[in-house]
This record gives sequence, structure tokens and C-alpha cells, in this order.
Amino acid sequence: MHTDTERCVRAVQSKDARFDGWFFTAVTTTRIYCRPSCPAVPPKPENMTFHPSAAACQQAGFRACKRCRPDTSPGSPEWNQRADLVARAMRLIGDGIVDREGVPGLAARLGYSTRQIERQLLAELGAGPLALARAQRAQTARLLVETTALPMAEIAFAAGFSSIRTFNDTVREVFALSPSALRDRLPKSRTETHPSGTSAVGAGGAGGAGGAESAARAEGAVSTATGTPAALNLRLPFRAPLNPDNLFGHLAATAVPGVEEWRDGAYRRTLRLPYGHGIAALTPKPDHIACRLTLSDLRDLPVAISRCRRMLDLDADPVAVDEQLRTDPVLAPLVAKAPGRRVPRTVDEAEFAVRAVLGQQVSTAAARTHAARLVMAHGDPVHDPEGGLTHLFPTPQALAALDPESLAMPRTRRTTFTNLVAQLADGTLHLGVESDWPETRARLLALPGFGPWTADVIAMRALGDPDAFLPTDLGIRRAAQELGMPSTPAALTARAAAWRPWRAYAVQYLWATDSHPINFLPV
Repeated sequence: MHTDTERCVRAVQSKDARFDGWFFTAVTTTRIYCRPSCPAVPPKPENMTFHPSAAACQQAGFRACKRCRPDTSPGSPEWNQRADLVARAMRLIGDGIVDREGVPGLAARLGYSTRQIERQLLAELGAGPLALARAQRAQTARLLVETTALPMAEIAFAAGFSSIRTFNDTVREVFALSPSALRDRLPKSRTETHPSGTSAVGAGGAGGAGGAESAARAEGAVSTATGTPAALNLRLPFRAPLNPDNLFGHLAATAVPGVEEWRDGAYRRTLRLPYGHGIAALTPKPDHIACRLTLSDLRDLPVAISRCRRMLDLDADPVAVDEQLRTDPVLAPLVAKAPGRRVPRTVDEAEFAVRAVLGQQVSTAAARTHAARLVMAHGDPVHDPEGGLTHLFPTPQALAALDPESLAMPRTRRTTFTNLVAQLADGTLHLGVESDWPETRARLLALPGFGPWTADVIAMRALGDPDAFLPTDLGIRRAAQELGMPSTPAALTARAAAWRPWRAYAVQYLWATDSHPINFLPV
């Protein structure tokens, strides 16, 4: 979009928050860059240049606006909508792979050379993988500087920097302030002491218009007696509208005891992360998702944020989705009644695949019972002082080592289960944010016991394919019949061609016609 100058200028002049994350505006006279919805007076069109990423702006020598904080805009919906190399690379960079494995690790996961990866990212985003990862590290550093009392040296390494000098230089270059100055800018009146003796640092500065504040805007940091942060309270922005009913309803209704729970208006779950584990508590608010993260290792912060955003589909563009679905006269009333439905996804693709097999041809309650037994027997225990979570979901390696005869399920499903976890454990089958959607779906269908429903629900909710469709799903067929649409799988698939590339969102609207608990926000 950044190449369409006229459209970008209109978006900036109207302060349209919908385009935050789609492109960034660099002002040649002040050498700062902003999000489209920056509340400042728009610059003259002749002084604007447009870039596809915050990293590209930084590469060109622009620093982030202190007022609209453009580096923390919602992510571009392009990366979750597309299945090409650049989109897959961006999903991996967001998951922290460059910080952990470097550019060679990124290239190896995608099956391309480092030169090919760098060339394609530079061509489309104006920045290579190192610059994109550096921009993410800078945002993580600012988050920790502004929301914790950690020493700067600890923040530098927690954010992924290799040295304190690199941390200082990057923060100064990106934000035009030293790390200490960033912390000092927080209004003293926004800091309050809680009865427990811990402190909560308020979110200083202005967020974007339309309630789309920073991707990890901290409202407070709870510290232990040793000064090490135990929890961070964050704001996760989204593009409005967002209907939380089916999103949180689905996650709560299918929650696995011990791993997930609905408590005090929040969906809570354990997270298995690269450096440790964590617990996320996610609460829907009118203009953001309140996110409380408790992490055993702060280096996991950007990955935990990325996975929570992905699970809640927060980078989607609901206006584009709903505009397409409204062209169907049958779906139009459903969209008008409750616009902004998201696809509930997952924080762990392998976990979801296992749960999809456990849910084959059984009720939601039965699937939860099967999963809970596996969790209690094979999951890693965790401590949750704020709720009732007890375990991480078992790894494929742990499940591959169990005795198949201990599984209380039909023999055919037992075979399906053991084949799946064996292939996940030895790496024969890999499910991740970088997975090629058509190729992975074909590999799933080749597994014994995997039919179209199982493969497609994994594609939709684990792999994030926005066009995945479930024509054999009983709830979809029943909704189609009640709405006067064809209900046979072949005829329904043909009817759904007009919904592409957003058929996964059409599934949410069709499911919502039923009175199942997945469609209602828990009380």
C-alpha cells in the first residue's frame, strides 16, 4: 500500500486508524516517522514519504514519533493473510526466530538461502531480517524500560541485545532518547503503590487514534521482593470492530482443565516458550485486550505477546473481511448483527493438532476430558498463584512415549493419535507459523485417520489460513440449511467461493447462528 501515495496521504489527513501498521509516514522536515492516525497536525503532502515497515523507516534514518509511538502499531494483516515467502518470514521474525537462531535459522526453516530471504524482504519491506528483528528488540526494550524497575543491563539482554552498548545505541537511534531518559519521561503522578508494596507504572504518552494503543503498552509491572518482574500488565490493540463473543466463548468453552480457564472475566492459559514458561490472562475491553503476562524468563516477552496476538487474531482487518462477506445477501444480516468476528486460534500448533484428533466425533466435553487426562499424566507442572492452572500441555515427545493402550479411545483414533504425535516428535511433520498452508494440509490428509474436517480445522485455527473452510462440519451444514443455502459439502463449497479469501471468517458467522456455548462470552 505504501506505493499508493495519494491513498496514503488521504489516510494520514483523515487520521484513519484502520491503516496503522499497513504503512508508516516519514516526515522529511523533522526526520521522524508516524503511524497514519498520529494525533499531531498532518505534515504537508510534499514533506511525506511512505514506508512499508518501522524497520524501513529506521533504516532510512528516521526516528519514532514520541506522540503516536508508530513502532507499536498493530501488525500488518498482510502477514496473516498471505502464504508467500515474505509473509511466512514475517511470522517467524515476529515469533523471535532471528534472535534465537539468526538469519541462517530463519532461512533453514523456510527452505531458502539467506540471500534469497534478504533480497525478498528488502524488495517488499525496505529492510532485511536483521533490521526487522532489531526493530522488534527496540520495542521490547522500550516496554521493559517504561514498565519495570529492572536495571538497564538486565533489560538489554532480556530484550535480545548482545551487548549493553548495542542496546544504548539502538534505543538512542530509534527513539532519540537514552534508555534512562525514556524512563524519566514517565509522569511521576502515574506511578502508584499498591497495598502489596508493588508498584504499577502508568502508560504515559499518547496512543494512536481509535483506541489502538501500542502492541505491548504496559499499564504496570508487578515486582517480586528481589526486583525481578513477576508479571506485566499490557494493552494489546486491535483494528475495530472486534466482537469478543465467539472469540473468547470458543476458547473458554473448549478450555482444557489445568492448561486453560476462564476466571474473573479473563481467559487464562499456560504458555510453553523458548526460554521457559508463562501464564497469560486476556480480558476483552472496548478498545484493547488487557493482557497480564507472568513469565519465568523475560527474554520470552516478545514471543509471548506475538503468540497471544496471533491466538486472538488481533492483526486482522475486520473492515475488509466484513465488506467481502456482506456482498452475500445471506451473510449480510449476520455480519450487520455482530461485525468484527475473529477466528480463535492457538498459541501452540502441535498442541492444537493433538486436540483436534481428540475431538474427532466426540462432544466438546468429551474432548476436554481426554485432553485433561493427558495433561495430568504427561504435562509439565507449573505454579499459578493467581488461579487454578497447573500444567503445560504435554510436548509431542512426551506423548509419543506413552503407552497407546492407556488411551481411552477407539482403536482407530488411537492409531491416528499415535501416528500424529510420532511424526510431530521426530520432525517428520512440522506445524508452525511458517508452515506452507496447502503443502501442510496435503501432508495432514495423508495421515491415517485424517479427513477433510481435521485437516481444515488445523489449517484454520493452528496454521492461521484465513480461507480454510469446513463444509463437512455438522454445525456449518445445519446453519447453511437453516439459512436456505445448499448444505451438501460439494454444493456448499461452491456457494462459498464468493467468500474467498475469508472463508474462515464466514465459518465464525455461520457457527454463531447456533446456541452452542462457543458463541457466547462467559459470564
